[in-house]
Amino acid sequence: MSKEFDFIVVGAGTAGCLLANRLSANGKFSVALLEAGGSDNYHWVHIPVGYLYCMGNKRTDWLYKTTSQKGLNGRALNYPRGKVMGGCSSINGMIYMRGQANDYDQWRQMGNEGWSWDDVLPYFKNMEDSYEGENKFHGAGGEWKVNQQRLSWNILDSFQEATVEAGIPKVDDFNEGNNFGVSYFKVNQNSGFRWNTVKAFIKPIKNRKNLHIISQCEVNKLILENNKIRGVEVTRNGKIEDIFVHKEIILSAGSIGSPKILELSGIGNPKLLSDLGIETKVKSLNVGENLQDHLQLRVIYQLENAETLNQKANSLLGKIAIGIEYALKRTGPMSMAPSQLGIFAMSDKSYETPNLQFHVQPLSLDKFGDPLHDFPGLTASVCNLNPQSRGSVHIESKDPKIAPSIDPNYLSEEQDKLVAAQSIGLARKIITQPAMKKYNPKEYAPGIQFQSEDELKKVAGDIGTTIFHPVGTCGMGPGTSSVTDSNLKVRGVEGLRIADASIMPTITSGNTNAPTLMIAEKASELILNSN
Repeated sequence: MSKEFDFIVVGAGTAGCLLANRLSANGKFSVALLEAGGSDNYHWVHIPVGYLYCMGNKRTDWLYKTTSQKGLNGRALNYPRGKVMGGCSSINGMIYMRGQANDYDQWRQMGNEGWSWDDVLPYFKNMEDSYEGENKFHGAGGEWKVNQQRLSWNILDSFQEATVEAGIPKVDDFNEGNNFGVSYFKVNQNSGFRWNTVKAFIKPIKNRKNLHIISQCEVNKLILENNKIRGVEVTRNGKIEDIFVHKEIILSAGSIGSPKILELSGIGNPKLLSDLGIETKVKSLNVGENLQDHLQLRVIYQLENAETLNQKANSLLGKIAIGIEYALKRTGPMSMAPSQLGIFAMSDKSYETPNLQFHVQPLSLDKFGDPLHDFPGLTASVCNLNPQSRGSVHIESKDPKIAPSIDPNYLSEEQDKLVAAQSIGLARKIITQPAMKKYNPKEYAPGIQFQSEDELKKVAGDIGTTIFHPVGTCGMGPGTSSVTDSNLKVRGVEGLRIADASIMPTITSGNTNAPTLMIAEKASELILNSN
């Protein structure tokens, strides 16, 4: 294997696969794509319901945990991140969600030129292959497939009807800039199989002579010389090796991995680094700071006279029927994204655009990984799209094998607690509409005994859990205190950029996979235009 390349992309996840495709396309540059995990040739990666078996599985997941969270009444959470070709696109919920125009216009108003909604929409469209075909908001013929779901549940249709009765309109598309409404999510699937970034961006071009894909290759640190990037130190096949770069290194290791690599390389807060015995090469106080995530509150209802996945999955005959349906048609529960029906709404009248997102599911369980309940169940999981709480990710050792400390600092801001209480109230408003009366719904969690605002704020800490959207730990901005600039260059370092969800200054209003792809698409243009 060559030890020198024009570009090195660190992380073959959502962003990295697209970057490797684009940077190697003209044939002029040699590109190395480094991935700590292994191949995506694992059947549970490709069967949509397989996310259940990929999270918490060392074959596909980094197996991170958060610190104990004061806002969650002392609980720590599992924190899945993809450690496999395709990264989180190989283990996520497959929901295609761009966020709202307001998100990107806010980035631009914060001083990040070129990142407004009108600026970024062409990048979303460029990669897209939408079932709708090309129109004002969607692209056709790109690599990233966006399709309708291949299943139907009467209980979800009824909940959609109840949402309309509660004053939230039915819409067709959540990806046109303002998401207010209720609709079924669009998914990144093809013919009933998961569509990950390996299938989209790597398999069609894997034989390019200038593209070198190196899996099972963990980056220990960056090699710097007078604040200029020279290469990376990696562990591969149990040995430490150096790989050198001529032009640029692009970190696409995600909101946990990218700040970890920066700090291990001596780029970060000098006090934190010196305490761990790491020489500071570049002072950058906000590396690992500004962590934002969506906290979901799972409001669960016990139903009567309803068909839900609980009954099907808890019956041997039901399981056989599910398996046969998927084998023959690629439809039904095995083709399910984790959530099917979506709602975007405002928690109170002070918001101009939605600040809440519901993921509604025809199933219920006490917590992720537990068996489904033995009664017909519905879960209306709701998250605050624009949390004010900020956390951090920092290394705890100069040993790259040691996981970093992940502290999302959930519900540390009073406004987030208020929105949490309001969001449970909105779920209750929808469930009491006429369309749901025939199911005689009873609140299983958090429990109807919690009524006051203070009670709901407290119970939010008992039931809140991550919906796996960490961003912001290498946030871009115009000031010197930001980790990256609007061209995604790492401040104070020559030849280093970051292109993943960590550069988001504020979290987008929804699932973060599509925005991460957009960031990579824009990054590839910025890189090629300057080399």
